[in-house]
Amino acid sequence: MSHKHTSTHCTIVPPHMLEHLARAAETHPELAAFARSTLEHDASVRTKRRLTAVIGAPEALARGVGADRPQRTIDAAHHKQILPGTQVRAEGGQESDDAAVNQAYDGLGDTFNLYLKAYGRNSIDGRGLPLVATVHYGEMYENAFWNGEQMVFGDGDGTIFLDFTSCIDVIGHELTHGVTQYTANLNYYGQSGALNESLSDVFGTIIKQWVLGQTVEQADWMIGAELLGPTVGGYNDSPRGLRSMKDPGTAYDDPRLGGKDPQPASMNGYVRTSADNGGVHINSGIPNRAFYLTAKAIGGNAWEKAGQIWYDTLTGGELAPDAQFADFARLTVAAAKSRYGDQEEAKAVLDAWSQVGVPTNGSA
Repeated sequence: MSHKHTSTHCTIVPPHMLEHLARAAETHPELAAFARSTLEHDASVRTKRRLTAVIGAPEALARGVGADRPQRTIDAAHHKQILPGTQVRAEGGQESDDAAVNQAYDGLGDTFNLYLKAYGRNSIDGRGLPLVATVHYGEMYENAFWNGEQMVFGDGDGTIFLDFTSCIDVIGHELTHGVTQYTANLNYYGQSGALNESLSDVFGTIIKQWVLGQTVEQADWMIGAELLGPTVGGYNDSPRGLRSMKDPGTAYDDPRLGGKDPQPASMNGYVRTSADNGGVHINSGIPNRAFYLTAKAIGGNAWEKAGQIWYDTLTGGELAPDAQFADFARLTVAAAKSRYGDQEEAKAVLDAWSQVGVPTNGSA
């Protein structure tokens, strides 16, 4: 299946979190102002990305220097909303005195290496695409995003959201939007958009686990665990973060962010909304949990069998841009059987989708 490579403005922090924070003007006026500014920026960039989707993004003229190592460039925006900014580190260059520069550089490299070593993929496009990132974007900008061509990191407000380069899973998440852009090119709306977000969470957490050398059992399965400030409230005794893949709906509980994390863990709680491109950041909790359950049932390292099944599904050529949860579920079962036979891996995938209420139209 051949797709035209389009893209959208894919941010790590869901709009609903920022919208709630923006409404807290009476109690937290400065934080509300930062959130409102971020929302306004993100809305304007989404408009630009829709134009790019129509006319197409420019092709990168340069390609990677080799199939076994990345070609990274880190730029600094110096707290302005300009791209790419001023180059501050290039591939093979010395470490910077700026921690954000080094974190971005390392995160791009870790993501490149995971895709290469685990799945044989040469950069996010499979052809050695150079990896570009801009740090210190905007004034207290509370997000990170992939814009179809490069990574962009804000510094956060220092209270609710900390430095966006501090989380390897955030970097992996956003770059995986690029992988999706160059493969299945999933539409960024409704269930296909939630799958787009979920795939980025899946490979974001895989990259984090790979870097830390964690097994399925050792991992925390949180997205953005290091991103939230120490004053952000948690849910009971659960770890805090933007999203929990293990237990969607328990990532945070803070009145400034609208209270409890709204992600559903199964189709019983599926949220029908026109906001957030049809709930792409909310309903992604359902396929996220399916991946967690699959990885847990198989055991070992998530980037191996479970990750391979999800990667095969994403890149196999049968996943349509408008795929729904059931389409993706069916293809993961087929991918498991194709690679591992009618064995425990396929059963793990079937059981996982059954637990979250998504039909697969098959049995192991």
